[in-house]
Amino acid sequence: MHFKVCKAHSLLSNLFLKYLALASLVILYSLMFIGGYISAAGLGLTCPEWPLCPNGIFPNDKYFIEWTHRLIAATTGVLIVATMVGTWISRDACRKIKFTSSLASALVITQITLGAIVIDTKLHAVLVAVHLGIGILLFAMVLLTVLFAFRLGKKSILHTKT
Repeated sequence: MHFKVCKAHSLLSNLFLKYLALASLVILYSLMFIGGYISAAGLGLTCPEWPLCPNGIFPNDKYFIEWTHRLIAATTGVLIVATMVGTWISRDACRKIKFTSSLASALVITQITLGAIVIDTKLHAVLVAVHLGIGILLFAMVLLTVLFAFRLGKKSILHTKT
């Protein structure tokens, strides 16, 4: 009986981890999309203060797009760090998913910090380019984490006995 309860708990936690990782990827993609829009539209300094815009937590229309980018960035950070914590407490998680989720967590913290520096330096071109490059690497790590998460609980062909 205990084995069945443990197995059910493991299946449920693996399912939760899979969809937490997938949610991280989807939100991260939307963050990159809106970040690209902000950059292309020249809206990068519409909200010149960091982390909040003028008028506090709920800005007026003038700051809304940049504020939305920051809100999605914070949400992305929470999801990615939560995914990493989930991989470290999961019994079924292998070293690969722990590595990719840990690196993604470090990269998302770097991205948020770099985003603040980019605002403080008034969109310095090199820093904007580095911000994009790290964002692409972050996306790759989150994508790998999702792929590894959806393999949790599945037996490898190499580990099955013939």
